[in-house]
Amino acid sequence: MIQLNSKELRKSEPTNSDLKKIKRNPIYLVLDRIIDTYNIGSLFRLADAIAAEKIYLCGDMEYPPSSRIHKAAVGTETWVPWKKTGSTLKTIQGLKKINIQIIVVEQNPRSISYKDFNPNFPCAIVVGNETGGIDTKIINKADIIVELPMFGINKSFNVWGSAAVVAYKVLEHL
Repeated sequence: MIQLNSKELRKSEPTNSDLKKIKRNPIYLVLDRIIDTYNIGSLFRLADAIAAEKIYLCGDMEYPPSSRIHKAAVGTETWVPWKKTGSTLKTIQGLKKINIQIIVVEQNPRSISYKDFNPNFPCAIVVGNETGGIDTKIINKADIIVELPMFGINKSFNVWGSAAVVAYKVLEHL
């Protein structure tokens, strides 16, 4: 397995042979209307780090090719499998039809701590819009709603950071 630092990663172009060697984990990332291109790029980088099966970019948001996404993704957007869709709700409904567990990361009265959940596989981690969060219709389709406990003054955490914490928690159960 090739492991590169960020400077090397920016210049890398893995071959098809390199990409075929990656054992994809049964984890999907579903991005619901993410506004900040830095977050989108960072989520591509996370998907590469956890060898996610695919990223879904849903709704009104920027998607590759984009120089702003590329800057944060450091090239990973060119080899992480991804798909642009018009609707997060339709995307997760489609995933549920093929028995993919939907894990929504959101503060909600029904949320449990990320420390207390046990995912089933395959699973999709849904993260949402930095301002408005995830729509109630999407939350209502979730199999599990998890949140990160907040102990300080701030009541929210960056979307890619939240996704990373939950994704690595999911990996513990593989």
